[in-house]
Order: sequence, then structure tokens, then C-alpha cells
Amino acid sequence: MLSNSKPHETLSVIDAVAIIVGMVVGVGIFKTPSIVAASADSETMLMLFWFLGGLASFIGAMCYAELATTYPHAGGDYHYLKKSFGRVPSFLYAWGRMAVIQTGSIAMVAFLIGDYASEIFRLGPYSTSIYAVLTIVLLTGVNIAGIRQGKWTQKVLITAIMCGLFIIALIGIFIAEPQIAANTGKIMPGKVALGTAMIFVLLTYGGWNEAAFISAEVHETRRNMVRVLLYSIIIITLIYLLINIALLNGLGLSGMSASEAVMADLMRGTFGDRGAQFISLLILLAALSTINAAIITGARTNYALGKDYPLLKFLGSWQGIRNTPVNALLAQGAIALLLVLLGTQSRDGFVMMVEYTAPVFWFFLLMVGISIFILRYKNAKIRRPFIVPLYPLLPFLFCVICIFMLYSSIMYTSSGALVGVGVLLTGIPVIILQKRKK
Repeated sequence: MLSNSKPHETLSVIDAVAIIVGMVVGVGIFKTPSIVAASADSETMLMLFWFLGGLASFIGAMCYAELATTYPHAGGDYHYLKKSFGRVPSFLYAWGRMAVIQTGSIAMVAFLIGDYASEIFRLGPYSTSIYAVLTIVLLTGVNIAGIRQGKWTQKVLITAIMCGLFIIALIGIFIAEPQIAANTGKIMPGKVALGTAMIFVLLTYGGWNEAAFISAEVHETRRNMVRVLLYSIIIITLIYLLINIALLNGLGLSGMSASEAVMADLMRGTFGDRGAQFISLLILLAALSTINAAIITGARTNYALGKDYPLLKFLGSWQGIRNTPVNALLAQGAIALLLVLLGTQSRDGFVMMVEYTAPVFWFFLLMVGISIFILRYKNAKIRRPFIVPLYPLLPFLFCVICIFMLYSSIMYTSSGALVGVGVLLTGIPVIILQKRKK
């Protein structure tokens, strides 16, 4: 039953939007507003940065809508790259996603959960790592139980997060004492400010492209995937703009840029330590939502990889009753746990994992953008339920954005990027072994 099963259309538009919004609206919005504020010389520029992030994501979503509706597949980007560039580049992408991008993100957020949970109840000298392990094991187990359990967990978490962020927005806009904006003296020159700001803005927006990996499981995929992408981007952009308006009103531009934890400072200034504790709880919920969504979408790439490569065929089993790739989930969880074990000795996990994943992520996202042009040429006569508007302008702009972010991520990273590339290249021996086996 396992090997003959395949993904079924079990996700509604609401289910899919909950997964994507939960993936994107994670811990980033609690950490990055102060960094972006330090790059802005006015409130208008700050809001423009966040609007540009939404616009860039919207352009990308238009490109992904054409790919996801024309080629719905559980492999998502892996499937598009395989059809465009062949087996080797697509394999390296799937390998990098399994060993670098997705599992690194899961481990990073698990460590963050461990940090905050340890402040509530400490479990000894390795408390953070213990909580990280328990989180990965628990949520992997939930998704092994079935996609139904996974999607309902996601909807509960994202509902709680949305309510929490809405409360913060109301407090910042209507209750907190308004602050007057002031120049902080930390403003960087134009190009540097834009590059730094957009790295962290698009990091905070990152994850909307994960919709491609659940495209084969959405009801009436060819019609509804456009809605999933557009609804997700619109909701995320509105949340981020509203939160920044609240922070500006409650802290001012100078207060935001000087803060280490902007939302905690906003709530502490209004309600004292209880307000800061509320933020800690909300961050835990956001982190759990991010990990759960990452586990759902990440395992789909591993499943697609196992279907195409006999050497990794154990990943290509789909449990039909539960409608989930059990072996792919187990493999992903094991790698994430290994990264937690390795990261136990090095506690600067968040920055390290950004360096580890960013260049690899933006390189392959650029290749996906290029694949739109290639597939338009190779499959000119295929029916496309959705055609990206203003072709070829929007796909070209998407590629330019990816090139800019690839350049910026390389310029602002150090040895972590080299480690990520090194792990990516370990997939080459697997390709060689596969060819010899044939």
C-alpha cells in the first residue's frame, strides 16, 4: 500500500493559507523590525521597506502561480528545476533542501523555542537542546500521524498567533503613548541601507514559496493555487504593515532602532513585565507554527527525491491512509536532530543558520525564476491555467530580486555560507553512486 500511494487533494484553500502564513509569520517579525528601523531615516522609509518586501513577494507569487498551476507536484521547486535543467541540478536542490535549507531552519527555530521555554522552566544545563529535541520529535510525530493532524495543529497555532499580533497592533496604535520620531544617528548610506534592510525584510517574508510543495494536495489545484498564493501574501503584508505602524506609534523610530526586542519593549512599557511575558508566549507559538509548517512542506521534497532515485527509494513511500510521506518525515527529523546535537556546542545558532542557508536558498530561487523562461520555450503549447501577468517583465524582475539577494547574502555572511555550500556538494557522490548502480 505504501509504494503505490500518492498525494491526494485533501487541503482546502484555508488549510493551505494557514500552512503558508504560519510558515512566514514566525519568529522573524519579533526580531527584525529594529534592524530595519536602523536602516531608515524616516518613518515613511521604514514603511516603504516593508511595502517593498510585500511587493517583491507578490511578484514572486505571480511567477510561482504559473508554475504551481501548470505543473502541480509534491516536489515543488525540485520538479520545476528537473523539467528545466535536468536531473543533476534538481537533485542538488533537493539534497540541499534536505541537508541545509529546511532542516537547518527547523533546528534554528527549535533552539529558539528551547531558549524561551527554558526561561519558563529550566531542564538543567542542556535545557535548550532538550526542548529543541522534544519539539522536533513531537511535531514530526504529529505529522506522521497524518496530514489531518498536521493541518489542524497549524490552524490552531496560526489562529492564536494572529489574535496575539492583532492585540499588539491595537495596543500599539490605541493604548500606548505615541512617540515622536527622531533621528538615531545610526543611519547607513543609501545602497548599504537598502541592502541591509531588504535582507532582513525578505528574510521575514521568506517562506511563501513553500506553497509549491503542497500544490499536489490542494483541492482543485489548477484553480485554487493562485488564490492560496495571493491570499497568503496579502495577509502577511497587512500583518507586517500593521505591526510596524503600532511599533512606530508606541516606540517611535529611534526607540525601534535602539531596541533589542521591540515588541517586548512595547508591551513592557504599557503593561510591565506581564506584557513582556505575553510576548514570550507569543514567540513560542510563532516558532511552533514555523516548525510545523516547515516539517509539512520539507518532507514533500524528500518524498519526490525518493520517487526519482532508487538509491533513496525509502524516502518515496507515501502512507495512503494517513496521506503523508512517513519515511521522508523520519529522515528529515533525524537530520534536524543531528543539527541540534551539533549546535549544542555552538550557541550562536540563529546567525549561523542564516549564513548557512541564505546563499544556497537564493541561488536555487534564482534558478526557479529562470525556469519560467525555459519552460515557456520547451512547453510552449501546454495549457497554463494561470499566466504570469506582464510576461516577461515580472519574471525578469523576480530574477533581478534574487540576484540582488544572492549578492547581499554573500556580502553579509562569513564561514557559515561556505559550510552550507560544502554540505550541498556532498550530494555529488550520491549522484555518482546512483549512476554506477544503473
